[in-house]
Amino acid sequence: MLSALLALSSSSAAFQATPALRTHAPAQRIAMMASKQTPHGGTLVNLFGEVDKSTADKVIELTDRQSCDTELLCNGGFSPLTGFMNEEEYNSVVTNMRLPSGLIMGLPVVMDTDDDSITEGQKLLLTYKGTDMAMMTVTSKWVPDKPLECVKAYGTATIEHPGVRMVAMERGSIYIGGPLVGIDTPVRDFPCQTPAEVREQLPDGVDVVAFQCRNPVHRAHYELFTRALDAPNVGKDAVVLVHPTCGPTQEDDIPGTVRYKTYEVLIEETKDTPSGKRTRWAYLPYSMHMAGPREAIQHMIIRKNFGCTHFIIGRDMAGSKSSVDGEDFYGAFDAQDFAKANAEELGVQPVPSLNLVCSGDDDSFEYITADEAKEKGLEIKKLSGTKFRQMLRAGEEIPEWFAFKSVVEVLRAEWK
Repeated sequence: MLSALLALSSSSAAFQATPALRTHAPAQRIAMMASKQTPHGGTLVNLFGEVDKSTADKVIELTDRQSCDTELLCNGGFSPLTGFMNEEEYNSVVTNMRLPSGLIMGLPVVMDTDDDSITEGQKLLLTYKGTDMAMMTVTSKWVPDKPLECVKAYGTATIEHPGVRMVAMERGSIYIGGPLVGIDTPVRDFPCQTPAEVREQLPDGVDVVAFQCRNPVHRAHYELFTRALDAPNVGKDAVVLVHPTCGPTQEDDIPGTVRYKTYEVLIEETKDTPSGKRTRWAYLPYSMHMAGPREAIQHMIIRKNFGCTHFIIGRDMAGSKSSVDGEDFYGAFDAQDFAKANAEELGVQPVPSLNLVCSGDDDSFEYITADEAKEKGLEIKKLSGTKFRQMLRAGEEIPEWFAFKSVVEVLRAEWK
């Protein structure tokens, strides 16, 4: 399979808008909570129930990625899915970005294994680091066409792409699908709330703008997501939900334990400000695929299930670069354009991120749009991520216009 992936070129796949929505009826549901947003497919799935663990035919220890998928399936984050996709669902999502019912779905959600002794009809106890997470009944088993999956879902089949590398080199050679009954959730570095719990904490009847991130929040990020509340398509009294992912990301990303601490100190620092009072925080047990446009759709679906009506799409959303030549796999606005094309069907409105720059000196500064800075002839302050990391490790002073002092202190203490 790996040789087949290597043989394919890294040409970009077409990401096309999707036809009209059709209905889908999940098997298990709970009522919608406080948010005005309807969950994907109509109702919010809850797979937790009573399980006789002694009936399991096998015990499967989940990987980090599999545990994230299992948790989001059980708590409704992947509504309307009620288990790992079967072969028909997988093929439909890979090829058409739709479930067989016609409901849009950005990426396949699969369970992989190298254990060929697993058979249809077996019950598998899914465990993760000492926690029994779910019981899975295997209803489908197949050998996936991984090259096709990569070309369709990631737009390329070269292992220079981190998502393709994951599919080719981390995932097992066999996929199995079937319904789940949830048992328990593991203790993670991030305390992850369920969609129902997040919905209960959102104000009734107002727009909720989601902000996805996988890195510490610096000044520009903070300005970006708080100013999104003033976007033309966002209603009065809206709030923003900052919703960082806490599952596996790229190899060189800052560890989850460190990222979590940076978020917590920032919450404390900003909670009493006007922007902080309109900001909610929650953490998401999701493993990034870096799949660009397709992953933007997946993020919108998940945040829809968490009660969000809008989703901030930045430049190069969920993008990735070649591990060989550093070239981007997607255009800077591919994810934005793809999200806009599917927004009406999804029922989630994309909010394009502002191109903000900083002007002024280290003590008196402001963030404005790049167009405004150019129009006024203002000098723009610049500090690359690479230079920031070098300064951090060297113990040099980090300007407050770039990063919050509290966040810098955590990074200095925790990240080497």
